[in-house]
Amino acid sequence: MRPAAGTGRTVVVTGASSGFGAMTARALADAGHLVYGGMRATAGRNAAAAADFDAYGPSARAVELDVGDQGSVDAAVQRVLDEAGRIDVVVHNAGHMVLGPAEAFTPEQLAAVYDSNVLTTQRLNRAVLPHLRRQRDGLLVWVGSSSARGGTPPYLGPYFAAKAAEDSLAVSYAAELSPFGIDTTIVVPGSFTTGTNHYAHAGHPEDEGVAREYADAHDGAVDELLRRQAAQSPPDADPGEVARRIVEVVGLPKGRRPFRVYVDPAQDGAEEVFRVGDRVRREFYRILGFPEMLGPR
Repeated sequence: MRPAAGTGRTVVVTGASSGFGAMTARALADAGHLVYGGMRATAGRNAAAAADFDAYGPSARAVELDVGDQGSVDAAVQRVLDEAGRIDVVVHNAGHMVLGPAEAFTPEQLAAVYDSNVLTTQRLNRAVLPHLRRQRDGLLVWVGSSSARGGTPPYLGPYFAAKAAEDSLAVSYAAELSPFGIDTTIVVPGSFTTGTNHYAHAGHPEDEGVAREYADAHDGAVDELLRRQAAQSPPDADPGEVARRIVEVVGLPKGRRPFRVYVDPAQDGAEEVFRVGDRVRREFYRILGFPEMLGPR
């Protein structure tokens, strides 16, 4: 889907070295947008990924962006503004999954999961939103997860809690940014157990003794989880669909973008629950007398 002449946008995608982020950055570049693929360690372990993206085409540019470091985030945003003159779209994609019984994770590990999936978005928002508010235009795309509301299998609790927190933050931002003409779309992928490194790179609990007790009590259910999740998805489940749907959203005009986009081949029930919650939200805003905050002005 290539945008009409003159409508190509400047887009920043976080976590663009692999997975949904890499697919999305390339798909947006293919669609004619100027895309800055944010990656950390572009001169280190992600050097090959950065070089590959730079070589993808003239509208694909890797940028050093460690979402865990405010200085790195600020520098990345400034580079984009210096080179492109503006930012139109931010895709909050960076995150990290952990797998294991909740009790076996230390509080410090839980804090790190929240940092990776929630605080990272706040760092980038604080760097980029002053610019978007001044130009009275922009789009935030939040890559969430069906796990925030759907059928939540065990042994992913810290990750699910963090994604639920990210979703709550995105919903609040949507209303608060509406007077500035800034759009919000929350993309809700289901569990893609193949086609990305999401599960392969998952973190594990530090307290191995507690983890073993749970593994013994549940008779190997931790190891069985991935197989059973994979069995719920159709064999043609394609994680690239997440990237394609984001391209569609970016290409739409302001005010016509959907608040949520669902890409859940396993159909874990999240869409049903989200639709009820979003309807209640809309009704409550009208009761409060703030219907104008339900969309960008």
